[in-house]
Amino acid sequence: MRAHLVQSEIVWEDKPTNRAWVAGAIERAQREGVVREGDLVVLPELFDTGFSFKLDVTSDDDEATLKWIQQEARRLGVTLQGSRTVRGADGRGRNRVSVAGPDGQIICEYDKVHPFSFGSESQHFTGGETVTTYEWNDGKDKAIVCPVICYDLRFPELFRRGMKMGAEVFAVVANWPAVRRLHRLTLSRARAIENQACVLSVNRCGRDPHMVYDGGTAAFDAKGEIVPSANGCGLSRGAAEGELGDQAGILSVEIDIAALRAWRGSFPALKDAKWA
Repeated sequence: MRAHLVQSEIVWEDKPTNRAWVAGAIERAQREGVVREGDLVVLPELFDTGFSFKLDVTSDDDEATLKWIQQEARRLGVTLQGSRTVRGADGRGRNRVSVAGPDGQIICEYDKVHPFSFGSESQHFTGGETVTTYEWNDGKDKAIVCPVICYDLRFPELFRRGMKMGAEVFAVVANWPAVRRLHRLTLSRARAIENQACVLSVNRCGRDPHMVYDGGTAAFDAKGEIVPSANGCGLSRGAAEGELGDQAGILSVEIDIAALRAWRGSFPALKDAKWA
């Protein structure tokens, strides 16, 4: 099963420009035969605006970004995971993943459970209350994917809830700054090892008015090993084999679901877990 991790240089609060860049990058990869029907495409956290709290600018009130996610999934014939800001009935924001299947229908939505209080997100956004999963079907095999957003990565109990729901792949999307790069990659590897699951760690690159982001998008298999790139690190030069550097690009990886399930069967550590 092939997944494509899109590392974009998000333009601050500019939805049309950000959507257009992503669409163009995926379309080029499709023309090159890298992106195929049935694949999974994962975009970074708040890919259309960046990590802004100006709800009047960023909130997807007209659902233009939601409709774009649906349109692109249908046009490309892929499962597409994006995230956007939505406004709740209380007027506060929600940091929401929206996933569309190849027919363009929304198959999953997830609100970030842990707003980043250190970065003031909790002052503007309300956290979600539930962990969700969705089925990714590439026409040959199926996998259960659990979406996770940025700061959620620091809370392993969230991943255990996903495991209880049958998760095999965790799609972690982020606006994770360069200064804490080691934390993201270390925690991503740890979540893969402890859950015997594949972790797709998708980050942005570039700058916003507050932070510098150095990308480093990578995928880890169920044993914590970096999954090799299936496309020579896509549109960006990788800092290491299987890891994007600090430039915009697409990292494509082959996920061996059979090997993941075999590892869980031969080393059944998860059966000893004491679920909370």
